[in-house]
Amino acid sequence: MVEQERRLTPRYSFTASAELHEEQSAASVTARVSELSLQGCYLDMVNPFPVRAIVQIRISSSKESFQAKGKVVYVHPGIGAGVIFVEISPQSQTVLQRWLARAEDEQQTLIG
Repeated sequence: MVEQERRLTPRYSFTASAELHEEQSAASVTARVSELSLQGCYLDMVNPFPVRAIVQIRISSSKESFQAKGKVVYVHPGIGAGVIFVEISPQSQTVLQRWLARAEDEQQTLIG
């Protein structure tokens, strides 16, 4: 049986670097963003934080950066983790919307 799609907003392929800081332990890791949506992102990383970890995330792409408070919602050990954004500043929201519009345009171009 195929897992039912639970996302509320479209997810787009998106490549960027990310830094995560886990609030409880103050541990930091770097990761690579591979998918992005208005609600969250998927991060490629070897040692993901555990499910329910609260993180501060900073994503950097094309001289712009986005910051948010996030929560790890699922983990693929040794591969990566899904993070939902729980708090985004208006400035970061604007950056996120600009990136998603660009990603949507690129996807539409590929589909033709």
